[in-house]
Amino acid sequence: MLRPFESGDLAGIEALWVASWQTTLPEIDFEDRRPWLRSHLAELQTKGYAITCAVEPGGRVVGFTAVQETEGHLDQIAVHPDRWGGDVADRLIDSAKARAGRILLDVNQENPRAVRFYEKHGFRRLRADVNPASGRPTWWYIWP
Repeated sequence: MLRPFESGDLAGIEALWVASWQTTLPEIDFEDRRPWLRSHLAELQTKGYAITCAVEPGGRVVGFTAVQETEGHLDQIAVHPDRWGGDVADRLIDSAKARAGRILLDVNQENPRAVRFYEKHGFRRLRADVNPASGRPTWWYIWP
């Protein structure tokens, strides 16, 4: 089920975000980045980003997005690794597309799984860039 973020979802979001990134880039300690994520999500909410959660029966949060719907910017999408390959990410991105109408995002070039996901969902690559915080190379994508 997809639903808007509730304050009790934060611990689940943090856990799935850490698990997802730790699996993707194991050389980085994402556990240490929990405080950053917490403050980043709070900041996004003050800027009008809608946070949508994918929740299993029983209440476990298994995925989320953070989208600024009026500008069409997708800042975050993450799915717990034990749900990779299912339909959670598809449902989250389809929901974001339907609500925003246009989506702009950047993705780590070192995350080929995510790059394939966006291209499978009709995103077009715009340009290369660099993440200002990490210095890692990124790609900018747009949909439609």
